[in-house]
Amino acid sequence: MGDSLRDQLLKSGIVKQVRDEPRPPQTHGKTASSGAGKPGGKGGKPGDRAGGRPDPRPSGRPHAPSNDRPRDQAEIDLARAYAMRAQVEAAERKRAEQEAAEQARIKRERKAQVQQLLEGRALNKVDADQARHFEYGGKIRRIYVDAAQLVALNAGELGVIQLAGHYVLVTRELAEQVRAIDAGVVALLVSPGEAGEADDGVPADLIW
Repeated sequence: MGDSLRDQLLKSGIVKQVRDEPRPPQTHGKTASSGAGKPGGKGGKPGDRAGGRPDPRPSGRPHAPSNDRPRDQAEIDLARAYAMRAQVEAAERKRAEQEAAEQARIKRERKAQVQQLLEGRALNKVDADQARHFEYGGKIRRIYVDAAQLVALNAGELGVIQLAGHYVLVTRELAEQVRAIDAGVVALLVSPGEAGEADDGVPADLIW
């Protein structure tokens, strides 16, 4: 071959064409992606807007605009008033509960004292056949006595005590002692000046 391979390539124009073509720019490190530096491209930073300016919107989930406003002084005073009223009501309930518990305790103690006082001293008779009616607790009650007891009861010499739902016939002296402990359980005790007819003219020993 008269001509070398180089000469032949030069003559054909191939070598010149290759030499004339511009070489691609060399980059150091990783090759930038096709979208680098472009607005909205994959290579841009998160949140970048068009033109390379950062997106002012915060990243992550969008937050709804807050409607919270500082409470004014009137609202604060109202909240304090409600809190104070709740405290007063709670104190009143506690005081009422304590008073009810104390009254229940006193009532139990009085009942025990009356029961102890009346132990073995009741004058009720099993064979009593005469009913003596009287008003107690807003209702008409009755106790059965014999003829002599009826006279003594109407004269105020005997009395009736209510104990555990029963009516106990006792002497006037004992009825007075019970009254000193708990007047509420004295169901019937005629005063000597009231013996005889009742205020409405009805005999006190009327049997219904």
